[in-house]
Amino acid sequence: LMVITYLSTFLQVLPMRAPLTAVAELVNGGPWIFSGERVRLKCSVPGNVSAEWRYQWFRGGEQLQESEYFVLWKARPQQSGKYYCQGLRTTWISTQHTLHSLPIEIEVDGGWAILQAPPLPMLVGETMTLMCRVRGNPRLTEVILYKDGVELQRQPGPELRVTNLTLQHHGSYWCRASWDGRRQTNSVISVAASVSIIEVLTEPMLEIVPNDPLIHKDRMLLVCHVQLNAREPVSHIHYYFYQDGLSLGPASSQDRVTVLRDSGRYWCKASIPTLGLKRLSEPVPYGQVTGEHSEHMRNQKQIVVMQSLFRMIHNADQDGGIEDEGPGAL
Repeated sequence: LMVITYLSTFLQVLPMRAPLTAVAELVNGGPWIFSGERVRLKCSVPGNVSAEWRYQWFRGGEQLQESEYFVLWKARPQQSGKYYCQGLRTTWISTQHTLHSLPIEIEVDGGWAILQAPPLPMLVGETMTLMCRVRGNPRLTEVILYKDGVELQRQPGPELRVTNLTLQHHGSYWCRASWDGRRQTNSVISVAASVSIIEVLTEPMLEIVPNDPLIHKDRMLLVCHVQLNAREPVSHIHYYFYQDGLSLGPASSQDRVTVLRDSGRYWCKASIPTLGLKRLSEPVPYGQVTGEHSEHMRNQKQIVVMQSLFRMIHNADQDGGIEDEGPGAL
């Protein structure tokens, strides 16, 4: 009884660790295959190589099997779905379960042609490679790529490239493939594949917080909301804030700034000099927007500018320097 009591107390004071998450990955095949082809998945628990984990596989809410690898040997269309896995191990205390992995969606196509498109969103400015696959891999004589029902390009081979992507390339694509065989020309059409295109740096959105409890009552908070989508890490985003055409200070690596509470039109700018990107938000009015401000308010703004300058110098010492852009660089 004493031992049981001791263990109970010991377990209660153990620090709680964040639950582990299993990882499912494709090791052979692709997410979109023809019926009769094979695809192989693997489950793992990162950072726990030495642990004796077992793995369970699921499709939707159905448990499939317990194994490290899961293989569809001769896939059938009805086996299409979202596959995910979970790790589990038994200790002397209990059975530990990881969180479910992110799902891998497998599409088994019973037709004759597949247009393989990037599964993840593409970025503006990138080059997109599409592959028009035909069952049996015949020697193709012509491949036509369509977007939203309009012919985009023709190639003699299965690989199609769309360069310098813009947001207008977002849409639904499919291909028509032709080849010669048995004294006739054969032609098949794939089903549609969706392609998403997103901005590297989204358009900023300025939020005005007039009653933040952490700042003085005669000031308000400006927050510049923006999203960065990049394949690799980039340097800090530089933020600028403006009121009625007047800069409220030099560049900062912080996406927020406190300013004197004052009527006017405010906006912000986000810049990544290393990528040559600049985006400006829409102006947001606050208070009674009139014409000129009083000389007193202009003097107060200069104080805010000087305070921002001191912050910039402090940030430059820590981050290796931040460039400055004046009001004319909007």
